[in-house]
Amino acid sequence: MKKIVVLTGAGMSAESGISTFRDSNGLWENHDIMEVASPIGWKNNPALVLDFYNKRRAQLKEVQPNKGHEILAELEENFNIQIITQNVDNLHERAGSKNILHLHGELVKVRGEFSENESIYWETDIHLGDVNENAEQLRPDIVWFGEQVPAIDLAIPHMQTADVVIIIGTSLQVYPAAGLMHYAKSHVPVYYIDPNPATIYDLANPLEVLPMSASEGMEILKEKL
Repeated sequence: MKKIVVLTGAGMSAESGISTFRDSNGLWENHDIMEVASPIGWKNNPALVLDFYNKRRAQLKEVQPNKGHEILAELEENFNIQIITQNVDNLHERAGSKNILHLHGELVKVRGEFSENESIYWETDIHLGDVNENAEQLRPDIVWFGEQVPAIDLAIPHMQTADVVIIIGTSLQVYPAAGLMHYAKSHVPVYYIDPNPATIYDLANPLEVLPMSASEGMEILKEKL
């Protein structure tokens, strides 16, 4: 069974109504990124950070997977599909995909402030004063700017063993995720679906760019595959 490795970014979930990480003005939901997605922001104003992610978590109950998510799940009938996502939502899971690696953490998980390897399932709001077994304040289990991306070490072997690579809805600006495709063997075809695709330089692989939404691109790709 052919192995397809799929790298998804914010554009994958945009059709479902989840706002992309950074608007053109560099703000995220009117907040400076560093206020709500960095260790310094957390140290300065943990209440603001918790409120920000509580709203993102609550939004998950209002959105649904889109056709792009659903097609990826359907492809598991005929292919070995491994999804590597930069997204912190749970839409891939809800669409039925089985093999999902979250590079940047998950909204529905929390951890103790100093317990980097902890991951607790959590669907409701986090409040100041909510602690883990070690009496550490709970925080979102999200990789913030300036923090390590430990899951990248799990993602690289998947790319190295891919028969096909699909990249969906990412500007390819956020590293180390953006460098993952360079680990694919040079003969492996790469398909890049994004309404505003970035220019990809120095890629040895056969590349096909589909400048369209995730759903439109996956409809076309489904037929090709």
